[in-house]
Amino acid sequence: MKVEKHHTALTVGSGDLEVFATPIMIAIMENAAMNTAAGLIDSDSTTVGTMINVSHTRATKLGGEVRAEATLQEQDGRRMIFEVVAYDQRGEIGRGVHERFVINREKFLAKL
Repeated sequence: MKVEKHHTALTVGSGDLEVFATPIMIAIMENAAMNTAAGLIDSDSTTVGTMINVSHTRATKLGGEVRAEATLQEQDGRRMIFEVVAYDQRGEIGRGVHERFVINREKFLAKL
């Protein structure tokens, strides 16, 4: 994704600089894990994020290009643990661990 004004720390309220916001980095990391998990589960299921622990180690300026990758590290029943890494055009900007659980869509929504 291209870093635009609505992706900045100043705009989302996580800081006061116009640089790529940590909450947006976390969102693209979760999205990468969700997409990776989708290829491993049946179509009646999805996954929900339950934990994330990341470090945001380098800033990315407006106009920069960012992407995230997720690698399944462990699966224990419905619990899936991913290594997540975010990059910009200069290299790694963040890394961490993300946990997701496999759920049945209809049952999950019926409980709300």
